[in-house]
Amino acid sequence: MEITIIQAILVFVVAFIMGIDQFSFLESLYQPIVTCPIIGAILGNFELGVIVGGSYQLIQIGSMPIGGAQPPNAILGGIMATVFAVSLGMEATPEGVGAALGLAIPFAVFGQYAVTLTFTLFSGMMAKADKCAENADVKGIRNINFLEMAFIGALFGILAVAGLYGGSALGSTLQNFSFQFSWVMAGLDAAGGAMKFVGFAILMKVMMSNEMWGFLLAGFAMALLCAANATTSGATLILCAFVGAAIAIYDFSINTKIKANAGAGNMGGDSDGI
Repeated sequence: MEITIIQAILVFVVAFIMGIDQFSFLESLYQPIVTCPIIGAILGNFELGVIVGGSYQLIQIGSMPIGGAQPPNAILGGIMATVFAVSLGMEATPEGVGAALGLAIPFAVFGQYAVTLTFTLFSGMMAKADKCAENADVKGIRNINFLEMAFIGALFGILAVAGLYGGSALGSTLQNFSFQFSWVMAGLDAAGGAMKFVGFAILMKVMMSNEMWGFLLAGFAMALLCAANATTSGATLILCAFVGAAIAIYDFSINTKIKANAGAGNMGGDSDGI
């Protein structure tokens, strides 16, 4: 796949904005479900970008930075997964992007190291920021934030463009390799498919409590039943979402009434000796 200068510039701009958004804007624009379709459109295959973004989002759904610990980076991983999928000419189906997801994981880990390096380099700036805060130097604090955002945005942009040219150059080589060693690509496909379940497992480990397991099993059963029926298979996610929303609304209403009744109950009086 031949990369034009315009495409490289657009990829740099997207990675620059997403790199800043991940730690400063907090708008969740950096999530693969947003980034990958944009990169796919830049590379001329929006539909494949949507499929890659949806698949890679499932991998990243449980990966959240906690304190100084950084998970494999969603931005570089999503960009490179889309680049590999387009370069390899994969079909726009969930089954056709597994190998691209497997190939993108090392880049996501490299992005993780880049973020850790940035935080390490800028840790020394915190003392200066504290001093600016003591002196009510708003301009100084603002400049420190702008400097950090510009650095991490430029770093992500450079890495994304380097990966873009490297991934596209490897496209034909990987295609030939996949023909000669199909078992390797099959392994990458299986690994990419398994990572989606790892993402959900990480999320469940953090969020799940004992009283929620019943809802999980009920939702799983409902999804299987809806998917097995030809008339409802196309709307399985919407139907499950409606049922989940109904349960959440009912639970919220009941808990609100319980709290209201507890606050308005008879708290005793003089005749009770209280």
